[in-house]
Amino acid sequence: MKKSMIAIILLLGLVVYGGYDLLQKSSQEAGRQSRADVANLETGTQKGQLAPDFSLTDLNGKQVSLADYAGKKVLVNFWATWCPPCRVEMPHMQKFYEDYKTKDVVIVGVNLTPTEKNRSVVQDFIQEQQLTFPIVLDQEGEVSQAYKVVAYPTTYFLDADGVIREKFQGAINYDVMEKVLRGMN
Repeated sequence: MKKSMIAIILLLGLVVYGGYDLLQKSSQEAGRQSRADVANLETGTQKGQLAPDFSLTDLNGKQVSLADYAGKKVLVNFWATWCPPCRVEMPHMQKFYEDYKTKDVVIVGVNLTPTEKNRSVVQDFIQEQQLTFPIVLDQEGEVSQAYKVVAYPTTYFLDADGVIREKFQGAINYDVMEKVLRGMN
């Protein structure tokens, strides 16, 4: 009887281990398949599409590309200094950036430069608001056109693969950012 119990326990252990091993292998293959699926996604501005890549300069003349943040979750925020909802939103953006920058999350602020009086207004606003996240200048308006921005601010949430997971037109706050980020995990 004792040998039978040991054999049953041993057999159960092997079955459980086999099931665990099978689950591990299938989840690894599903991960590989999802990366392949991402490569086949259409580029666009709708949820579930790959976000259009762009390359713009920051106020120091340094080229910044969306591709620079591959593997990170990215909030792409289109804004202007004269826009009241943008001004209200910026402290929330800064706090969110500070809290999550070490967790592979970045905010890229895309200034709608053609709508500004001049570049110094943008620089003054950044200093006044003490913004430290990357801010680039859409001097020709090409990126805002590619992203079909019609309201200010507009924020796109991209997952680590560059897929659009959420889009907001109008100001959002810290709680909304956190809720969307939690939903992306």
